[in-house]
Amino acid sequence: MSDAAVALDKVSVEFSLKGETVSPFRDLSFEVPTGALWTIIGPSGCGKSTLLRVVSDLVAPANGTALVFGGSPRDARLRRDFAFVFQEATLLPWRTVIDNVRLPLEVGRRAASPDTASPEALLKLVGLDRWHQALPQQLSGGMRQRVAIARAMVTRPRLLLMDEPFGALDELIRDELNDELLKLWQETGMTVLFVTHSLTEAAYLGQKIMVMARGRDAKIIDGLNPGPGAGASDRRSSAEFGSLVQRLRDLLKGSYGDGIA
Repeated sequence: MSDAAVALDKVSVEFSLKGETVSPFRDLSFEVPTGALWTIIGPSGCGKSTLLRVVSDLVAPANGTALVFGGSPRDARLRRDFAFVFQEATLLPWRTVIDNVRLPLEVGRRAASPDTASPEALLKLVGLDRWHQALPQQLSGGMRQRVAIARAMVTRPRLLLMDEPFGALDELIRDELNDELLKLWQETGMTVLFVTHSLTEAAYLGQKIMVMARGRDAKIIDGLNPGPGAGASDRRSSAEFGSLVQRLRDLLKGSYGDGIA
């Protein structure tokens, strides 16, 4: 596991619901190499978001072992090895764009250092260098998500956890932000775990695609993302892309239950 950013070994999660024990997944095992971009799909209730919460030390496993860069999720959290981006941008409405991006440095009482990134440089990277003094309500949904991504990256996380971050956006904006994410991933070398309900998004972004299901083992299949440094290509229009999306759909509709992610 020396080169694994995230490694789970027979991890199970249990919740108590109305007096009954509910387990979104059991005995889940996988390793995500450092610097990889994996997407995660599956029907509602299969534990996609819960998995990210295990990795981020928000949910403790009932059984098994979870490691983040070789240590516990708690140790990774204290080191600020990871950052979380949710479906909603959750920006503070009374703070400007630049002040929202600076927030993790202020909350953690962490001064700018070689281990942190310049908020100004990050806003330029996500195409918002002219919006420093704008308030969140003056931005579109896609722009607010760009701010949220810049904020997540200000501490230079080694691992970026993304829980349906573009799910509320229209398709064209979503495609644009997918390309923006790929650019950031290639330039920073960070590891990304990306949960999505969109099969096309999962197929476009993922080097590997984890297909989760209620009560069954997860399947991990190869994606079409060639990796950092590879030349740009319009994967969405290729025959291979269409075949991959259909394969994901068949996995979810067939052996993986009735619901589509």
